[in-house]
Amino acid sequence: MQRGYREYIILNKNLIVAFCVAITVSAVTAQLLAGEASYINSSYTVMVDFAVFYSTFTGMFYLDNRKKYRLEDGTLDKARLKKDLVKIVSSLGIGEIAYTAVRWYLQYYFLTASYEPYLASIMAHLVSTLVYMIVVNLSVKFTRLYKHDA
Repeated sequence: MQRGYREYIILNKNLIVAFCVAITVSAVTAQLLAGEASYINSSYTVMVDFAVFYSTFTGMFYLDNRKKYRLEDGTLDKARLKKDLVKIVSSLGIGEIAYTAVRWYLQYYFLTASYEPYLASIMAHLVSTLVYMIVVNLSVKFTRLYKHDA
């Protein structure tokens, strides 16, 4: 398998696992905040979602890529690491803008439409995750994150 495709698969695996952890914690948070106003429930749930998602994603991304930035003599390839971090942060940041807007609005909408908080959170999370994955993958392709040696 070509290296670029393998790296896309690993990136997407990390994103999906992080989203699965975040969706579970977000649903519990939304249900715990069921007595709050819809905008408060939506806002706190999205904040918890970000914290859980980025903690999980960062840990997994580090574990999968820790050897990638080592030179033959064992030192860190700082130039390559810096270049790739700018690309990944840019790609994730663009995706986050779309994700946040869709996630907050849909959860608020579902809560005001009298859905159970945990269900509103799950449904909003699933739709916004799909949007996020599309935007991040297009951004990664556009920034050529995985086009180092080819």
